[in-house]
Amino acid sequence: EVQLVESGGGLVQPGGSLRLSCAASGFTFDRHVIGWFRQAPGKALEGVACLSKSDTKLYYADSVKGRFTISSDNVKKTVFLQMDSVTPEDQAVYYCSAAEEEVVSVCQLHTGMDYWGKGTLVTVSS
Repeated sequence: EVQLVESGGGLVQPGGSLRLSCAASGFTFDRHVIGWFRQAPGKALEGVACLSKSDTKLYYADSVKGRFTISSDNVKKTVFLQMDSVTPEDQAVYYCSAAEEEVVSVCQLHTGMDYWGKGTLVTVSS
């Protein structure tokens, strides 16, 4: 059974930093796309950042490029999202997601993903 468990959400001030973690289990870590999506109230689910070990590429939404960094620990099967220079527009529920796919561009649409965590809330406020 595939499981994705997020942690690390919480309250962060504008301009601050936060690191999200996603512990993955139940699938071959290096043969899937895995990454982060987010959904703010009243907005569509958005792909934020994804990686694929076999594709050796990274995907970032334009809105987070240069501020967010995705990385992974293959031994621990954990994916991280380092969020820096956070803005109020980053406030959302962040979901860890994985796809039975090796091409990172699948993250452009949430419908391409196969597995989801329950989400972790990031609140941006001073």
